[in-house]
Amino acid sequence: MHDIKAIRDDEDGRYLRGWSSRGVKDAAGQVQEILRLDAALRSAQTAFQAAQARRNGLSKQIGQAKASSDEDRAQALMAEVEGLKGEIDGYYRAEGEAGAALKGLLEVLPNLPADDVPVGEDEHGNVEVARWSDRAAAPAGRLNATPKDHVELGEALGLMDFEVAARMSGARFVVLKRELARLERAIGQFMLDLQTTRNGYAETSVPLLVNDDAMYGTDKLPKFADDQFRTTDGYWLIPTAEVPLTSMVRELVTDEAELPLRLTALTPCFRSEAGASGRDTRGMIRQHQFWKCELVCIATPEQSAAEHEHMLASAGSVLEALGLPYRTMLLCTGDMGFGAKKTFDLEVWLPSQNTYREISSISNCGDFQARRMDARIKKASEKGTRFPHTLNGSGLAVGRTLVAILENYQDEGGRIAIPDALQPYMGGITHIGGSE
Repeated sequence: MHDIKAIRDDEDGRYLRGWSSRGVKDAAGQVQEILRLDAALRSAQTAFQAAQARRNGLSKQIGQAKASSDEDRAQALMAEVEGLKGEIDGYYRAEGEAGAALKGLLEVLPNLPADDVPVGEDEHGNVEVARWSDRAAAPAGRLNATPKDHVELGEALGLMDFEVAARMSGARFVVLKRELARLERAIGQFMLDLQTTRNGYAETSVPLLVNDDAMYGTDKLPKFADDQFRTTDGYWLIPTAEVPLTSMVRELVTDEAELPLRLTALTPCFRSEAGASGRDTRGMIRQHQFWKCELVCIATPEQSAAEHEHMLASAGSVLEALGLPYRTMLLCTGDMGFGAKKTFDLEVWLPSQNTYREISSISNCGDFQARRMDARIKKASEKGTRFPHTLNGSGLAVGRTLVAILENYQDEGGRIAIPDALQPYMGGITHIGGSE
């Protein structure tokens, strides 16, 4: 959500420029409509308060008139009060209508980009800022000279079954068996252990069903309702653990001495992928249900930038521990998520596609979500409160990590080598399937 006072006082046109750079249609018209509704709201509030004050004053005079036995004056004053009821009701309705319209407009406008975010329309405007390893260095001696994709590898091993999943659930689901099912579990546990023991995140077990308030506060509603799954009794299946983790501070005042608050959870995630029709229909890249190790941080505005870098390094440490080549991209204004002010994507190398694919987005949302949640922070020595900054990212998406391991650790015989870091979680297994 946006600070209406900041928009009202925006002499430099920061909102106009920011929204224009993020692809908001007719940003100038949107700003003017916001200002019009804000003026209408404040006018209705002023008129409503004045009419209430007038009514209260008349009521006092009625009491005085009755006390002095001036019944004619009392009756006249009572008639005037009665006439004010309709006026007050009208101002109250006008206030409610203007307030609802203003809120409805502000809640579907994206966060403003940070000053150092490159301007661009889509992913082509993203900027590579770092690269770890080189794709040619993908596990030496293991990579197939003509790499197969993860679907071909998994099905050849008899451990990945999309047909069985489709019969029970439809498209964008998979059944993993035996060693691959164990590998999926191992990846998630390794991620959780790494984030808690090395990177300072507190393991948290959260609900997988949340209410409207939790989804609204983390900017998933109302704009992205079609991308979610909803139960028949009004709950939402979480699209990411960001929702319950961030919502832990909703409508609370947190002591700044407790910040930064770093949280992590390994959960299933559920997405309808309504906006991804026709994209990545083959395999495990884009599914309705998947596991993810999520990272969330609640920070002061002063800690925010450093925590963003820490979260980025924390996500990258997983790929480095697994020996998976990746690059870091700074997203442009047109490719960032709705609630983000600045986002880095980690993209892992997939040999079968001869390209890098996103495996994690690390976003700083500033105070955008905190305003929607009415989450506040306070120093013990000070009276007032302020909004914290919220950050979130994948550390990492388990399914896509599984895909990357299958493709980067395959050999000519179809075997999949298990990264050293995962072998303790696999009971010492060093390879899956295939032949020497």
